[in-house]
Amino acid sequence: MTNDPPKGDRIAKVLARAGIAIRRGAEEIIAAGRVAVNGTQIDSPALNVSASDRITVDGKPLAAPEPERLWLYHKPTGLVTTDRDEKDRTTIYDTLPEDIPRVMSVGRLDINSEGLLLLTNDGGVKRKLELPSTGWMRRYRVRINGRPTEATLEPLRKGVTIEGERFQPMQVTLDRQQGANAWLTVGLREGKNREIRRAMESIGLVVNRLIRVSYGPFQLGDLKPGAVEEVRRRILRDQLGLEPEEEITGTARKFPKISRGPRKPAAKPSAPRPGPQERRQAKAQPKSKGRPTRKPR
Repeated sequence: MTNDPPKGDRIAKVLARAGIAIRRGAEEIIAAGRVAVNGTQIDSPALNVSASDRITVDGKPLAAPEPERLWLYHKPTGLVTTDRDEKDRTTIYDTLPEDIPRVMSVGRLDINSEGLLLLTNDGGVKRKLELPSTGWMRRYRVRINGRPTEATLEPLRKGVTIEGERFQPMQVTLDRQQGANAWLTVGLREGKNREIRRAMESIGLVVNRLIRVSYGPFQLGDLKPGAVEEVRRRILRDQLGLEPEEEITGTARKFPKISRGPRKPAAKPSAPRPGPQERRQAKAQPKSKGRPTRKPR
């Protein structure tokens, strides 16, 4: 008997890594009998596979995972953050540029919210960015109807409980009053469903505009609504704390070697030492004494 864990990765993880679907969606695909391993159809995600296994989805071989990539997307209002919508509403994926590969959203923004949404082609990146242990601050510009005071906002800074659900303390700054509305900056680390709207309602305030302006180190900046901008690979690697050849999802990826700059020039060879005859000739030559005479002007 051995307690060694099975080698390889769970099949759902491999499908998510290849961009087929997120982990839960991959499990649904498996349960539907659309996946086969080494020619045998499977219906349970409780299976580990290795690089030597042949995996097909709907009869087509599983493509090798591409290098991890990340995009900044300025989500407009009126779009839902989902692959398929039961009410047949327009999703973010219906409006993305055609040259972007299949991507997954990192977290969500509800239909009435706008601003920064991160997109990635890699399930490992998605999980890493969503993990509570990552602890990245998400910041929002929030417009509310009313005239809040610092005392009004204090419960949010201490954390509130709504219908038995505990919301962690938020960073809330009252920026300015603009007529009947006030603008706030709100920072949080959890990102539960409609968290800010529900928290504001609990203290008698109604949100009428919500814009996410940052997610950890990634900023919305001047990105226009509906626009997409890819994050440079080096920045992605640095922000996730990876070494140049470290992998996120288990697939080895090679990066070009870093140039160390031009080499130092080789040292010039020293002049050869004079032989015995040359030394005797040098001694035989008369040496000048005193200072050299100046030429007459």
